[in-house]
Amino acid sequence: LAPVLAAAARRFDGYDAAAVVAAAERMLAERPHTFNELRPRLLEEFPGANDRALGYAVRMLTPLAVVPTGDRWSFPRDPAFAPPGIGLDPDPRPQALVERYLAAYGPATPADVQSWSGLGGLRPVMEAMELDRLAGPGGKELFDLPGAPRPGGDVPAPVRFLPDFDTLVLGHADRTRLLADAHKGLVTTKNLRVRAVVLVDGFAAGTWQIKRSGKKAKLLLSPFEAKLSRDAVAEEGLRMLAFAEPDAATHDLEVTA
Repeated sequence: LAPVLAAAARRFDGYDAAAVVAAAERMLAERPHTFNELRPRLLEEFPGANDRALGYAVRMLTPLAVVPTGDRWSFPRDPAFAPPGIGLDPDPRPQALVERYLAAYGPATPADVQSWSGLGGLRPVMEAMELDRLAGPGGKELFDLPGAPRPGGDVPAPVRFLPDFDTLVLGHADRTRLLADAHKGLVTTKNLRVRAVVLVDGFAAGTWQIKRSGKKAKLLLSPFEAKLSRDAVAEEGLRMLAFAEPDAATHDLEVTA
């Protein structure tokens, strides 16, 4: 994905991105830094540069790992970063990335993989790979890993609660595979937030959020259609809520209008 990230970093000018990355790597090799600690040091080395441009270059072009903490879910408000101990492949090949995608989301079109990864020109790559080819809706050609399980449409899919910005929602050029066109505006907001959704039989049936008040945890479900009952999602919803809020004294689920 380095070409995609490099293209994103080029939105800023007036600085030497390679020099910024080298400086950041040198500083991070000393000890973990938060971005609030790293920013003034970079500004000392690159006076007059846009501080946002410096931060963007570090985030986009430097391999980073969040240092684990005791914070909830290990996400502190101001995380420290360190080198992950891995280097970039000098000769990256997209085939492995395609295989990983198809293992999770196949069958899929090249447009789906490109939408997910940001990479272009993947059709000839996928056509040259040893992949199963299938006829999809509307005559579209779909690709999948050889011998991958492909249950029929009559096989029931379990209820699943997906988090905000989940890749399953974002990982297709044609999102109607799980999200009806009529409901897109209820999931993706104008400020580009992608809400958490619940899947019923493999399709997005509503959005959800957790509300915590003291020791009480409640799962609020906003269905897209009135026919979705509480009973249809209660078992999986309460199981997920207990996982997300293990220290709550009570767990409840409420279906909102």
